[in-house]
Amino acid sequence: MTVEIKVPGLPESVADATVGTWHKQPGDHVARGENILDLETDKVVLEVPAPKDGVLKAILKQEGDLVVADDVLAQFEVGAASSAPKAAAASDTARGDDLSPAVRRLIAEKGIDASLIKGTGKGGRITKADVENFVPAKTAAASKAAPVAPLSKPGAREEKRVPMNRMRKKIAERLLSSTQNTAMLTTFNEVDMKAVMDLRKVYKEAFQKKHNVKLGFMSFFISAALEALKRFPDVNASIDGDNLVYHGYFDIGVAVSTDRGLVVPVIRDTETLSMAGIEQQIIDYALRARDGKLSIEEMTGGTFTITNGGTFGSMLSTPILNQPQSAILGMHNIIERPVVVDGEIVIRPMMYLALSYDHRIIDGKTSVLFLKTIKELIEQPAQLTVERYMLGL
Repeated sequence: MTVEIKVPGLPESVADATVGTWHKQPGDHVARGENILDLETDKVVLEVPAPKDGVLKAILKQEGDLVVADDVLAQFEVGAASSAPKAAAASDTARGDDLSPAVRRLIAEKGIDASLIKGTGKGGRITKADVENFVPAKTAAASKAAPVAPLSKPGAREEKRVPMNRMRKKIAERLLSSTQNTAMLTTFNEVDMKAVMDLRKVYKEAFQKKHNVKLGFMSFFISAALEALKRFPDVNASIDGDNLVYHGYFDIGVAVSTDRGLVVPVIRDTETLSMAGIEQQIIDYALRARDGKLSIEEMTGGTFTITNGGTFGSMLSTPILNQPQSAILGMHNIIERPVVVDGEIVIRPMMYLALSYDHRIIDGKTSVLFLKTIKELIEQPAQLTVERYMLGL
């Protein structure tokens, strides 16, 4: 029986999608639930699974085609046997269910047989590092026998033109809109991280043993931002036309870098979470963002955003607003620097902080005091209430 593979129902805020990578070709046998292709939207990658065991009969939409909900993507023969040799079919589908979209794309780009890669992830799962580090036996032998030819001739002025993916286009549009449609300004401060680092040393083992998650810096900053947002409601507000919208809840977005671009999953109702709950939410989002598993809803909304360029070594930056939010906090690299404490020069682990804000709703005084509040809470973390936020009791 031949059935049609259609574009699944798209989220309400997504009008169309672009056909991404076809993981199967006509004649390939596909197991029920196995991913056939990826559909790229402005925010997420959607997987299209096989409805039953069978064979992909024909591809009707090519990579790069624009599609909408219910468009027919391919024809699928339910229960049919592949016409390809069994060995080849087994090789093509080996461990396919365990591969994340990012790993599948990398394998396809490199033209590697997944069954030859030894996975080092949980349960033998193949990771991106496994693919990057994979060296076929023949290639390894050849590399010893002859030097590798240069990619281009000396002095060559080569260019490579690559179309932007849907997410990168959307990010570009939003960033440009933010700079053009807001009165964005940035204020800076610096924070001494010694107290937080000392506190982590004391509690890290007990924290991880109790909650099965590490105690990171982000949960301290989210907790500090939450308290500062309570004190300065303008920073948690937004502009809608001629109205100021003051939010009675605190949904804080955390910027996460992925291969396809920056995404900002939102931690909802942070005022109800302990630091353990915040850390668990961050880890869950980071893992699913890497694998392209975040939903549109998880990246929609938010009243405030935190981004940490310090994880990549950034010393200082001016983060761009995530509209319609009115402010974004930028964390940076921790560097040991000489500072004056109680009249003496000492070496302390220091971090620069940046708060970009929309001057239409947030006054300069408010922005400075907001950032100063975060600085004070981080430098005196006991104020964050150890029992509630640290241990999650």
